[in-house]
Amino acid sequence: MDLDRLQIRVVVSALFQQNTFVAWRPGRRDCLLVDPGLEPDQITRLLDAEKLHPAAILNTHGHSDHIGGNQAVKQRWPQCPIVIGEAEAGKLSDPAENLSLLFGAHLVSPPADKTVADGERFSAAGFDLKVMAIPGHSAGHVVFLVEGQTPGVVFVGDVIFAGSIGRTDFPDGDFAQLAAGIRRKLFALPDDTILLSGHGPGTTVGHERRTNPFVGENGGAF
Repeated sequence: MDLDRLQIRVVVSALFQQNTFVAWRPGRRDCLLVDPGLEPDQITRLLDAEKLHPAAILNTHGHSDHIGGNQAVKQRWPQCPIVIGEAEAGKLSDPAENLSLLFGAHLVSPPADKTVADGERFSAAGFDLKVMAIPGHSAGHVVFLVEGQTPGVVFVGDVIFAGSIGRTDFPDGDFAQLAAGIRRKLFALPDDTILLSGHGPGTTVGHERRTNPFVGENGGAF
């Protein structure tokens, strides 16, 4: 995906079909790495092919399919900080909390270098980012809004998908919280804002507001 002043590539993990996003500004060699998943070799090959190095790892939440590549990336680029919501940081080192034990694995990540909270802003790789906390799929789930971008872009992790929403049947899931956060925060953004999800294709705020069967105007109860 090539947008105004923004290039994005995606690596899709075979297991769970999880999306890892690589985002960078044209002419720069540093990039954002969003939710490095279970295909770290593919991720590093893409970075090498584009001659990029990650300035930050952004974890939208701490489930294993979204943090599985953290270790390999940190080994290759040890100065690259891991950024995650403050309420999710414990999942990085806890296989039970990050759900890898459910699949017979014992996945752990290096610890967070920076934790972020709702409304916080920070910059990396030429991007100005705003953090929005939207719990419900996971108690400390955050999304990252790229500010100053037209159309807007949000890395939403497992909050919302094209025509669906994140699961809420995990131990710290909560449908009411998730629906409220989507409607209050994501649906307040302009209709053409692009939502880049942790699984499946991207979508837009306007499309999901109108048609999403769980939280949209013609689906879930407003």
